[in-house]
Amino acid sequence: MKNAVVTGTNSGIGLSTCITLAQSGYRVFAGMRNTAKADDLLAAANAAGVEVTVLQLDITNDDSVAAAFATVKEAGPVDLLVNNAGMGGSTPLEIVPMAEHKQMFETNYFGTVRCIQAVLPEMRERASGTIVNISSVEGRLAVPDQAAYSASKWAVECMSESLAHEVKRFGIRVVIVEPGVIMTKIFENSAPATRYDKTSPYKDIMRRNGKMFVAGFKQATPPEDVAAVILEACETKTYKLRWPAGADAHDMIAGRAKMTDEEWVDMGDDLSDQEYNDLFAERFNITL
Repeated sequence: MKNAVVTGTNSGIGLSTCITLAQSGYRVFAGMRNTAKADDLLAAANAAGVEVTVLQLDITNDDSVAAAFATVKEAGPVDLLVNNAGMGGSTPLEIVPMAEHKQMFETNYFGTVRCIQAVLPEMRERASGTIVNISSVEGRLAVPDQAAYSASKWAVECMSESLAHEVKRFGIRVVIVEPGVIMTKIFENSAPATRYDKTSPYKDIMRRNGKMFVAGFKQATPPEDVAAVILEACETKTYKLRWPAGADAHDMIAGRAKMTDEEWVDMGDDLSDQEYNDLFAERFNITL
């Protein structure tokens, strides 16, 4: 039986991924910072007739990561690592507190690196293993009002692509999964790092960013669909580095690829809401 470690598993994509992997024959270790929040995961596992092992894992803490992976290795080598834990936020760069910006990277980027470094030596020695890094559509598209979050996900994309090249010769598969708007608790958990101020000079940008997510919520991809993409990315015989997840992710990535950098930046100009909405629908197939 293959061993899988999934981070950020108390809800959403992480929870669904644990269940999907367990149903597919993996022994699943579900890492979460606060194991008191494991009830939903355990209930879902029970309903699905599978077992998962809950693991205390704070990806921002070196000692916690070391202890968690030492526990997993008692059951055998890690065959699959899914780096899902992360944080979000929505604030213009000018007013993002520096500590918050650093925490975004500490969680989304450095936490991912910590977990990779915990499993990589053994994977390399065994010439086998898969690493899945959960990015975002914002890892491909720099979204206004979310500079810190987008930057952290761009960093994950860059690191993952470089790592994939480095470990190819050792038989290790690295993939990036890029969800669009998924109905998970990340939005609830990101509330402290999300600001909207009707008096701000950035109020139009803030409002439009909010409308983009509201539009996404109307057709949000279930986390179970993302879990299915993760499983396919791990087990397909045809390797692919990047895996968008959700119709909006495919539309946003495809639309941005057809635009010049200047056309994207120009959408931040002083446009009327109707002008902006029309451009967004034309370029990304999303009605605001």
